[in-house]
Amino acid sequence: MWLIALRDLQWRRKRFVIAVIATALVFALTLLLAGAGRGMQAEASRIVGEIGADAWVVPAGTSGPFTASSVMPASSAETVAAIDGVTRADPFVFLRYALGDRQPEDVNVLGYRPGGLGAPDVDRGRALERAGEAVVDDALGIDVGDTIQLGDRRLAVVGVAGGVSFNFGLPTVFAALDDVQALAFAGQPLATAVVTEGVPASVPAGMRLLTNSEVLNDARRPMRSGQQTIEFINLLLWLIAAGIVGSIVYLSALERVRDFAVLKAIGASNRALLVGLVVQAIVLSLAAALVAVVLARFLEPGFPISIETSLVAYLSLPAIAVAVGLVASLAGLRRALRVDPALAFGSR
Repeated sequence: MWLIALRDLQWRRKRFVIAVIATALVFALTLLLAGAGRGMQAEASRIVGEIGADAWVVPAGTSGPFTASSVMPASSAETVAAIDGVTRADPFVFLRYALGDRQPEDVNVLGYRPGGLGAPDVDRGRALERAGEAVVDDALGIDVGDTIQLGDRRLAVVGVAGGVSFNFGLPTVFAALDDVQALAFAGQPLATAVVTEGVPASVPAGMRLLTNSEVLNDARRPMRSGQQTIEFINLLLWLIAAGIVGSIVYLSALERVRDFAVLKAIGASNRALLVGLVVQAIVLSLAAALVAVVLARFLEPGFPISIETSLVAYLSLPAIAVAVGLVASLAGLRRALRVDPALAFGSR
């Protein structure tokens, strides 16, 4: 019976190919969206790790260094550095900025002391050493030797770093603390956080101590609605895929009513008929899953945010696709069960 099902797919191969492509596109989008959600989580982890701090000190009442704009004196770093458990403390500034005038591009700007905590790993060029220099995200398409305008200061790009985008894929610019203070605070010696090497035993009144884990959880907090949206869209995509597979199997069942009647009349069991339709659903779903993997890899560079699709997602896609195909084929299965063998000997 499974051979008959495969021959039927071969006979209707144009419809089968169209269904595979349509379903594969839906499966590919589910892979990409799942990878986008994972990528957003990974971005926050990478940037917290890139700073290289053991602990963070922020103004009291501040949720975290990447989600609030409260400020403190930059000299607080010296106060924190004198606390037991701390071997180094540096002021740190985070802000959002639009780079360029004609076609502004939103970026994250991180300010730190040259040579201090906060310096990223550089893929090309070198780390910044003084005010007037910058290290930029490779996502900006800016190379070593170029210049960028940060407020009223023109900075020479001395290094390019990869994998430092965050806040839904926004590129990052690393600049000297003085330059970022000039941009954000009109040159006043302020900071949005103090990053430490070593964990302070306590912090002065008016300050709050955060671990890397707490900073990471806070950085991911604005992404929750995005994650929920991705999960909801993925559910809709699975339903669409089920609808495509189900419609193909149901149409096949409708067109083969006379065939089913003949098979029943010569002794074929309902189970045998069901196996044939199930085979069609499984073959269609598996073929779509395999094509989806290729499509996802092809479409991935076009996504505006980083995609990190896990191996587990790729391996689980065929199993989920088969499950979707089986559920989707229920309507066709019911139609096959209701066929009267008498139709084999008369008109429909």
